[in-house]
Amino acid sequence: MSELIVSVSGVRGILGDSLTPQAITKYVSAFAEFAKEKSKKKTCSIVVGRDGRLHGDVVENLVVSCLSMSGVRVISIGVAPTPTVQLAAELSRSDGAISITASHNPQIWNGLKFLNSDGTFLDEVQIKKLINIADKGTFTYSNVDGIVPPMHNNSWLKKHIVEILKLKIVDKKNIRNRKFKVVVDAVNSSGSHIVPDMLEQLGCKVIRLYCDGTGIFPHTPEPLPQNLTGLANAVVKNKADLGISVDPDADRLVLITETGEPFSEENTITTAVRHVLRKSKTKNATVNLSTTRAVDDVAEELGGKVFRSAVGEINVVKEMMKNGSVIGGEGSGGVIFPASHYGRDSLAGIVLILGELAQSGLSLSNYKKSIPQYHIAKAKIENVKNPDQVLKKIKKLNEKNRDLIKSWSNDGLKLDFKDFWVHMRKSNTEPIIRVITEARTQEEAEKIQKSFLNQVKSLI
Repeated sequence: MSELIVSVSGVRGILGDSLTPQAITKYVSAFAEFAKEKSKKKTCSIVVGRDGRLHGDVVENLVVSCLSMSGVRVISIGVAPTPTVQLAAELSRSDGAISITASHNPQIWNGLKFLNSDGTFLDEVQIKKLINIADKGTFTYSNVDGIVPPMHNNSWLKKHIVEILKLKIVDKKNIRNRKFKVVVDAVNSSGSHIVPDMLEQLGCKVIRLYCDGTGIFPHTPEPLPQNLTGLANAVVKNKADLGISVDPDADRLVLITETGEPFSEENTITTAVRHVLRKSKTKNATVNLSTTRAVDDVAEELGGKVFRSAVGEINVVKEMMKNGSVIGGEGSGGVIFPASHYGRDSLAGIVLILGELAQSGLSLSNYKKSIPQYHIAKAKIENVKNPDQVLKKIKKLNEKNRDLIKSWSNDGLKLDFKDFWVHMRKSNTEPIIRVITEARTQEEAEKIQKSFLNQVKSLI
């Protein structure tokens, strides 16, 4: 049996294996108790949406029923991106939300992302409290008179688009004048309708590649270059200006240039940061420790300052709130634009990227050349029995090099040297250790990565 993963990213597991009805009921009941205690209302409300993956409706029915029996008023918004669920939680003034999703994980996975009333993820302290409630198992359910029927509201996809397009930074006229042709790969999940619909409202000609909404993934859903060959081919075949890929819950944005080459998910956040800082009086940005140095370079060009946080959306969000950042995110293609809401949102990322492209007048491939050039190598080591212990040993092993390191951060272990950096950490969403390196060339990044991979493997 596989392990159920519980972290600041929520609960995630293989459906029917580690993610069982018992596990779902346990954590949903705990979240109902958590929300009721926090709201102190006679009847609290919780928004529920799902990413559209196959059999997600089965999980949704269980979640909604469990919340209703807990005396919670459920606002069910159906198949929707996680950022839409976040926005719905905030704007509907609910007491929390659950997004049913396993994000970029394969088809056999599903999970639960728990959100506060403002649409932000539960932080580490709140997750620990939720786990304690779940482990105690003393849940309060309603009798037949106390069960509140769920409310169904399918208007939130349209509302999300409206909220994005009314942002002051969005120059709709300029974008429409470019008449972009865009191919969209939404892996037939929650972005299948909302992404093409928003693009068409911006005057784009949209070619829907995998947007049938069936929830059946046509390829491995994580938007990495090796999984996007179909999109790359479709961009070239249709002579499109760019390709857009989102993961199943549409919080990550990855682009393909008009030549069929990857734009790089690290360049997604770099471009968004450049566009917002150029147009903003406040010049603070926040990204996580695994995000490219290119963000620092473009911020410096514009007189800005970059702050770094631990990996994990809520960690970035809390650091953004602390330092008043006007833009932030993660190098996996997650753009957080607080003028919209505090959450990774592919729709916000799309309008910022299109706005930057329209303003520059460049093709996406030429724009890529204007971004400071770094190369990242990402690898993962699977089946590590005690990743925390391994990382402690890695820290001790590298103490001897500490005088050569510009900065040393303890989210796992981030070693920041003059010409490269390496970040080794336990994943929040999978039972693995990630090893990420960045250098000026791909060859150098991979060479450095190999050295640190060998270090980690020698300690397992």
